Amino acid sequence: MPNLNLSKLGTALLTAIAMTANTAVTLAILAPAVAQTEPTFSDVSSNYWAKDFISALAARDIIAGFPDGKFRPNAPVTRAQFATIVGKAFNTNPMREPINFVDVPSNYWAADAINEAYTTGFVSGYPGRVFRPNQRIPREQVLVSLASGLNYSGSLPPASVLEYYHDRRAIPDYAGEKIAAATEQGIVVNYPDVDRLKPNKIATRAEVAAFIYQALVNSSEAQAIVSPYIVARNNSSPPAVPKQPSLVGTVRIPSGTRLPVKYDAAERILVAPNEPAPVPLTVTIARNVVSEGGVLLIPARSQVIGELVTIEDQKSAQFVAKQLILTNGQLVQIRATSQIISKIETIARRPAISRNRRFIGSTALGVAAAAAVAVLTGGASLGGILLGAGAGAGVNLSGLFRNRDRVELISIIPNTDLTLTLNADLVLSSSGK
Repeated sequence: MPNLNLSKLGTALLTAIAMTANTAVTLAILAPAVAQTEPTFSDVSSNYWAKDFISALAARDIIAGFPDGKFRPNAPVTRAQFATIVGKAFNTNPMREPINFVDVPSNYWAADAINEAYTTGFVSGYPGRVFRPNQRIPREQVLVSLASGLNYSGSLPPASVLEYYHDRRAIPDYAGEKIAAATEQGIVVNYPDVDRLKPNKIATRAEVAAFIYQALVNSSEAQAIVSPYIVARNNSSPPAVPKQPSLVGTVRIPSGTRLPVKYDAAERILVAPNEPAPVPLTVTIARNVVSEGGVLLIPARSQVIGELVTIEDQKSAQFVAKQLILTNGQLVQIRATSQIISKIETIARRPAISRNRRFIGSTALGVAAAAAVAVLTGGASLGGILLGAGAGAGVNLSGLFRNRDRVELISIIPNTDLTLTLNADLVLSSSGK
């Protein structure tokens, strides 16, 4: 089971005290070693999955944005751009003589960076002294490059390490050993599914930032960042991970901590902006939340009870968490919210469908959203999950949509959109008090 390690949180030094037996264990929770004013980019929201990686590297001048104030996190990275980034990020000694690539003239903008990245072992060329500087670099090449330039080696058989990835068969043979070593060193970051490597996918600027930052963490040149998408080092070991020590005493998890959650009942949730009441929803903690010292704080599969609150005039919704039920049955009050979700899906009027046909499929719906879909599609059997069935009691919801040809619903992908951020310190106690 992957773990979320609370080693970095907030913007200042915080401490969480856990009482283990009669000894007070201080759990240091540090902020990334970045300038007090972090660079901000108009297209990188505070809840963007790679925001902390991007901000930390930008503060170090390892990466930069564009003149229009954007970072373009989903833009691809070329081999020349990657060579430039590793040159700024790492100070390593040359391990081989330089080479004159036929497609990299001396006046090429990245010629010096490519030469440095080659001599330090981060990048290699193709037969015939060809480098292909404008070629987009796939994720597997980024990981192989970092593992090679930083001289990573694994302690476990590569096949057993790669067993963690569901798409391991897509990993090229030449890359297996280095990717396994990179996994053991904790530099692999997979979004949105932590157990899917997507080795042949072209790496984005956000993904490269995450890999680079994790490599700096591994080299003790940066403080760890909390992210549910970092492949935990202990995932690489095929034997069962030893049971983690449980909390004894009290611990305070600081405000600002992110908690990964999942919703297994449906792949998406549709709610109407005009839901008659907040939509009740229960999700589960996706991964163990542990302290820096390895103490289990919140077990995976703990339940989070809350509600989806819609903002009609903004056509958006937000999950508001109210209670946390640990796997031992302990109930804890929690103040946490997701990002504000404003993705819209339009449902248009269409002919009536068969009573046995599933129109919605793996979807959970608020009562107003369900009424809208039923009216516009004529579907008697939607095949979805109705959330908050009692919320629309006494209200003729169907009448709200009867004269419409289409309706806009808020679309939520729960396993990525509902990641929670604590709005107040969460105090946990082994005694349940």
